[in-house]
Amino acid sequence: MRRIYLASDSKARKKLLNILGLKFKVIPAKAKEKTERGRLSYAQLVKSNALNKAKEVSGRVKSGIIISADTIVVQGNKIFGKPKNLKDAKKMLKKLAQKPQWLYTGIAVIDKDKNKALTACEKTKIFMDQLTDREINNYFRQVSPLDKAGSFDIQGKGSFFIRRIEGCFYNVVGLPLRRLYLMLKKLNIPVFMMFCCMLYVVCCMLGCSTEYNIVTGKQESYYYSTDKETVMGESIARQIAKEYKFAEDPLISKRVEDIGLRIAAVCDRKELDYHFFVLEEEEVNAVSLPGGYVYINKGLIDKVSSDDELAGVIAHEVGHIVARHSIKKLQGLQVYSILRMLIAQAPGSGEAGAAADSAFTELLLGYSREDELLADQLGARYSKLAGYDPRGMITFLEKLQQINRRKPLRPKSYFKTHPYVPDRIRVVKEELDEDITFEDYINIEQKPHK
Repeated sequence: MRRIYLASDSKARKKLLNILGLKFKVIPAKAKEKTERGRLSYAQLVKSNALNKAKEVSGRVKSGIIISADTIVVQGNKIFGKPKNLKDAKKMLKKLAQKPQWLYTGIAVIDKDKNKALTACEKTKIFMDQLTDREINNYFRQVSPLDKAGSFDIQGKGSFFIRRIEGCFYNVVGLPLRRLYLMLKKLNIPVFMMFCCMLYVVCCMLGCSTEYNIVTGKQESYYYSTDKETVMGESIARQIAKEYKFAEDPLISKRVEDIGLRIAAVCDRKELDYHFFVLEEEEVNAVSLPGGYVYINKGLIDKVSSDDELAGVIAHEVGHIVARHSIKKLQGLQVYSILRMLIAQAPGSGEAGAAADSAFTELLLGYSREDELLADQLGARYSKLAGYDPRGMITFLEKLQQINRRKPLRPKSYFKTHPYVPDRIRVVKEELDEDITFEDYINIEQKPHK
């Protein structure tokens, strides 16, 4: 295999090349980036910058393949690159949060041995939430913006205020992998084979196995054992303990724990030790982690009228754990991050902390609608088995629907990724063998035709 050089010292780009399974050496380019496009289009500008970087590094090596990239963010007719300092970063991010912007990444690949060069460009549209000065300052205390075009990331805490994107996710991270893969393929560099070999090794290391999932009724493949799932949950839980405040009222915590343990005692995964916590957060939300960890926000508890309603929420989150939704989401998202998290198990490890933080961010963004409906079905089942009135799920859902109609959707709202409430109520009623009315079908999402 010929030597591959990355003409960038970007941490994000190094991680993304690792995902492809490439062995490479970093040689940061010294070429000066153009900041004014003149008669060039934005795509031509980033491709030109990327090619100049690749050529500069190519002049310092005897042979091999050089990969380089250049990224800019464009809003209106203004180009945003990397900020000069924190003051510039704050001004930049506040401006970008006001309306959508385009992120352009130019890629250049030079095959010095064959005297060939390719360039390409990928662009992605980004929609952000409005940000206050306090939110920006808090973000910058945890994430350095100085090495990021536009002063933000999407794979870390920046995902909390990025509402949606149109285009390639990895382009926003720092390097559009599919575009790079096609370029390397065109140069006859067998990246896909290397990636498959790397994935096989990862699966072997994590103990990939096929198991029957009792709640989904399917044979499913996992890259982990229950013990490793527990380790993963512990790693993320330690990160939560550092960054979130737990409720100080012992009665509320005891109430949640007592209900949670009754639910856990009747669920379909009793091999786990379940843990239930209350976070001092006002958002009406709850989240579950791998290995049996459930977190309920104080803002949600303030809205419930009975233990039956609270049991429905907790049972819903336990349903996610039983069906292994969180671990499957992380597994499908990025095998490399999971591997890092499992390897870096030391409580004080920066690697474990970074991976855990990234994993928790992904879980906060929600599951698929199919997963949510299954969790509702299981939640109704477990609530009833634990001795609670499962119709508490329906009354709570109806209450949340009224709350949602009266105020705008918040960044981490319980509604952000959940299906329409009538659809959820229908699923609960079906589980309880209740009659389905016409109102239960209002706003139900249609499944796509195959």
